Formats: sequence, structure tokens, C-alpha cells
Amino acid sequence: MKVMIRKNAEGHLFAYVPKKDLEEPIVSQQHPHLWGGSVTLANGWTLELPEMAEQTRLPVTVEARKVGE
Repeated sequence: MKVMIRKNAEGHLFAYVPKKDLEEPIVSQQHPHLWGGSVTLANGWTLELPEMAEQTRLPVTVEARKVGE
């Protein structure tokens, strides 16, 4: 699914899923550099993010995979 990752003015990460019109804060991440691992959203969803360069500029839209359910 397409997911837009952005950082707000306070430095918190958010994920927006346009197809669901859902925006949730990212509450945990598998790797400190974000990419290539999983992240957990405030609503409980876990998303697998693709490998990308550590210094990838935000906001960025990626193809993520929802895990679990």
C-alpha cells in the first residue's frame, strides 16, 4: 500500500495512508534510521518499510506492507 511518511515541526514521524484517509503517528520503529524495517503506528498497525538511503528526505511516499491482523 502507498504510505506517505513525514516529520512535523516538533520532529515526530507520521504515516498517512491515502486509500484509508488515515494519518497516525509512528510510535516505534525497528531501526533508528527508519528504512528497511518495521514501524508501529498509534492505531496498532505494523508496516514494513522498504530499504532506502538513511538520509532520504521527508516527506516521501513509499510502498509499504501491512503486517499482522
